[in-house]
Amino acid sequence: MADGPGRDAVARDGLAHLDALYRLARYLTGRDADAEDLVQETYARAFAGADRFVPGTNVKAWLFRILRNTFISEHRRRRASPIVAAPDVMERAPATEETWLRDDLELDRLRKVVGAEIEAALLTLGEEARTVVLLDLEDLSEQEIAAVLDCPVGTVKSRLSRARAALRERLRDYAR
Repeated sequence: MADGPGRDAVARDGLAHLDALYRLARYLTGRDADAEDLVQETYARAFAGADRFVPGTNVKAWLFRILRNTFISEHRRRRASPIVAAPDVMERAPATEETWLRDDLELDRLRKVVGAEIEAALLTLGEEARTVVLLDLEDLSEQEIAAVLDCPVGTVKSRLSRARAALRERLRDYAR
């Protein structure tokens, strides 16, 4: 990593966002181990490219963008070379998303904090909508979310609006 103001800003401020990055990585990957790997790779890429960070801009948004791009790259790589599991591994694998949700300790802790209904509603959203909501919950502005997702601000606004409406509808009975 080259010396410079970008390096200093990333080193000073970057690790403060570890928990937020992990939460998004966990939702994107669905597994603790994969989320940890994704966050580790995100920080490795951030530190390696710290000279490209512009001091004075939002390091959190920059890190979220690196995480998203890393996730997409890894997803494409895995899709291009699928791994075939042995039959006995497939038999032991959870049959449905609901099964692994029940067994997952991290999500059990999350359920205690936000409630199973809210979590289930969030998981019913599509990946793009869920990502926009999670980034919004991390206090990123619409402009920062647009930069992370590499899309226009108008797209972020419409996705966020539709996602909020869907969550309101799904949680209507819960709020009564």
